[in-house]
Amino acid sequence: MRHYDRTLLGDGRQRVCARARGHTLELGVGAGLNLAYYPRDVTLTAFDLTPGMLEIAAQRARRLGREVTFQRCDAHALPFPDNHFDTVVATLLLSTISDCRRATAEAWRVLQPGGQLLLLDHVRGPVAPVRWAERLLDPLLARCASVHLLRNPLDYLGAAGFIVEHCARSHWGLIEEVVACKS
Repeated sequence: MRHYDRTLLGDGRQRVCARARGHTLELGVGAGLNLAYYPRDVTLTAFDLTPGMLEIAAQRARRLGREVTFQRCDAHALPFPDNHFDTVVATLLLSTISDCRRATAEAWRVLQPGGQLLLLDHVRGPVAPVRWAERLLDPLLARCASVHLLRNPLDYLGAAGFIVEHCARSHWGLIEEVVACKS
């Protein structure tokens, strides 16, 4: 991931996580690569479906001196009450899970009114030749790496009830940062 981060994400993790406020939930914490970038005054809850990833993230949190509540759960069925979090963060998650729309609906459910959803992900390219290549690679990557190249959260955030406040693309339009607010 370090090479991937340097090449495609740049300082995207830093920019996205720096926007987190209050009681924050990170969807799919993975190895905890975002943990260093959250503001110190954020109360952080993070989950992942994989116990091994949670252990790696917990070790990283201890090394950083970061207090995080870790929980094993699924983005499709979050075990948190409605209107519970001020911020929900997802980096490189919505392009890798089976039902991105359901996970987005769950994020909306657990956010307080006025809360923000912060996303960083690779998305469907805006240029035809890039999309053709993505169409060729998508079935293989979906099967081998659970990565779906043809998704874009802007296709379904509005239907989930979010208002997109900020959207920026980088790296030939393949990486997208989104700030969306729960209406």
